[in-house]
Amino acid sequence: MKYALVTGGSRGLGRAVCLKLSQMGIPVIINYQSNKEAAEQVRDIILANGGDAVLMQFNVADQSQVNAALQAWEGEHPDDYIAYLVNNAGIRKDNVMFMMPDSDWHSVMDVTVNGFFYVTKYLLPKMMMRKHGGRIVNMTSLSGLKGMPGQTNYSAAKAALIGATKALAQEAAARNVTVNAVAPGFIETDMTKDLPQDELKKLVPMKRFGKPEEVADLVGFLCSDQASYITGEVISINGGLY
Repeated sequence: MKYALVTGGSRGLGRAVCLKLSQMGIPVIINYQSNKEAAEQVRDIILANGGDAVLMQFNVADQSQVNAALQAWEGEHPDDYIAYLVNNAGIRKDNVMFMMPDSDWHSVMDVTVNGFFYVTKYLLPKMMMRKHGGRIVNMTSLSGLKGMPGQTNYSAAKAALIGATKALAQEAAARNVTVNAVAPGFIETDMTKDLPQDELKKLVPMKRFGKPEEVADLVGFLCSDQASYITGEVISINGGLY
């Protein structure tokens, strides 16, 4: 059985991705750090619709937690493997750089960049050993492509994820593992609810924020057989905002 792991899968884009992958018939592992209730709600929706989902609690920025959780899952699923990995976990700690606490720089980098490294490093060898390979989708951002004022830490982390995507895609391609990134613009999630939406919508050619389901549909495509020859790409989904 081929499973999907979605980090930060309890809310926002991660929630939408979990639901989409389940609709595609893929059993989903919903990772969360602290909001168990939200993760349980996602699981219950999937189960109610005839899908298969389980919870997996760990902090992506803590390598020992990542390894322990994945080792435990493997012990319970000796004949299965995680063929689909969506590195979605991320946090925002916005501030202009000259006023940014060191802890806000490190925490954003730890979750996005180190979290990607720890989870992917653990799962990649298992994907590469399997005949059918795997799919890795990294959730980056418009901020990582153009930079956003007040988000030096977030932009740096998402840009690093883009570079890692392009490099890893070349390393893993011969083993039938694709590595792509999705770069959303302004999407209606908990992470953007504190932003001045009315003002920001004026910057978007489509004059609206995107929906999490629209991003999830793109992730689902990149995880599908139809995307088997696409790797190393960064696909923007931003309503025309560049």
